[in-house]
Amino acid sequence: MSKSEFEKAVICFTKAITLQPNQIQLHVDMGEAYLQLCDFNSAIHSYWQACHLDPENKSVLHRLAFIYYLQGQCLFDRGMFVDALGSFTKAAELRPDVRPFQYRSLACLTALGRYSDSLKLVTKWLEAGEQTADLFVLKARLHKQLNQVSLCHHSLKSAFQLSPACPEARGLLLQLREAGRVLRQQAGTKALEGNLHDALLRMNSAVQACPEEAPYYLFRGTLQRQLKDFSAAIKDLVVAMELSESGGGHTDALAEGQEGTAALQEEVHTQLVLTYNDFAVHCFSRGLYEEAAMLLSRAIEDHRNESALFINRGDCFFKQEDLNFALADYQQAEELDPHNKAICARLAVVHNTLGLQNQKDRKYQEAAKQFSLAVKYNPAVSQYYENRCKLYYREHKLDMAKEDAINAILRDPTNQQAEALLLSLFPGCSLPQILSCDMAQTLRSQLAGRMDACKQAVTPVSRLAGALEQLRVLDETESQSEETLRDSVHEEERADA
Repeated sequence: MSKSEFEKAVICFTKAITLQPNQIQLHVDMGEAYLQLCDFNSAIHSYWQACHLDPENKSVLHRLAFIYYLQGQCLFDRGMFVDALGSFTKAAELRPDVRPFQYRSLACLTALGRYSDSLKLVTKWLEAGEQTADLFVLKARLHKQLNQVSLCHHSLKSAFQLSPACPEARGLLLQLREAGRVLRQQAGTKALEGNLHDALLRMNSAVQACPEEAPYYLFRGTLQRQLKDFSAAIKDLVVAMELSESGGGHTDALAEGQEGTAALQEEVHTQLVLTYNDFAVHCFSRGLYEEAAMLLSRAIEDHRNESALFINRGDCFFKQEDLNFALADYQQAEELDPHNKAICARLAVVHNTLGLQNQKDRKYQEAAKQFSLAVKYNPAVSQYYENRCKLYYREHKLDMAKEDAINAILRDPTNQQAEALLLSLFPGCSLPQILSCDMAQTLRSQLAGRMDACKQAVTPVSRLAGALEQLRVLDETESQSEETLRDSVHEEERADA
């Protein structure tokens, strides 16, 4: 039939409806005539009249929904996405069981850039029980459009669970991995340039793109440690360790094969210990000694062969006046690194402090033992000889007191207390006469021998290797600011000079 014939049919149906307005078929036939003329609005109006006359007539409702669908498709093809969305929405409301109608609504939403609304629609379908790999891939693509990369990965995992060989999901996953690889390279370049903040921003994006790559968490944790965000660094490194143990990190060259996995785990382990140590140093500098000791204990659990960790924890205990714990840590450090001058200086300070406490408690024999150990570990400090000299003088061990008084003056000629003791031990003699006597010459020679032995042990035999050499031992003058330690450091400087 030609267009004119359909127009005549519409006129006839209009007259017939005027005479018999309750005839459903007349409204349906006129709606079909309008449909042939592509007058969708008039066709829809006619079908709505038929629906009002017989609301239970499913075939009329279904036909009306289809007309809305045709109208929406024509509008969509003309680029009128908002109007098309309205038509598809009405079609879907009339036939909620026909998924293609809803798919066309989704197409309009995406064409309009309304990805959030599109995501809500897809989520609604999934929650309704229609869980297919294609829907999860579609949801993943929408998350990617919204830069919700981690949620995109979550949707892809769901797609793979339903269809392990889903090519669309695999293709999207490869895109994400490539984006993550590029971001990782950019972050590395920024880090080499010293721009750690920009490097961290790129690694945040890389981790979002590849949330199961252990090397990415490792590198981000390292950056966060350097930026002193220690809590975040520890969190990332723990995740890296868990992923490496479960087989994560396959896109990184370091993690190829069992040897690569072992190397990756070792590097994560190393960085974790470094982070605990640096976090402890950070806490120490703010007077949080107990917290610092706890962090170092965590590091020591994994690396009991690193003397620097024991030194640092010993410093924390010393600051808390837990001398016995400090002594135990310094002794453990000495076993691991027996030629480390810093350890010997700390041991000397602790033994001297214990000696002063014992002397105060009238435990003179124990005090003498502690002072002797202080002298043994650091013969360069005048104060240690002076303390022991006073104890010997009190106990009437005058010969031993004389030796210590002379040694104290030899190590520090400006020590006035030692000078007063020396003159009282050698009544009637001047200081030059005492220092030129045979006893003084012998003691000078012996002291020089002990100092030479100390100088030969100045270079520590460090057991820290590779990245662990970055462990920062707390500075002696910072960690043990008591007068005895300052004296110790100053005496060492004079001895080295």
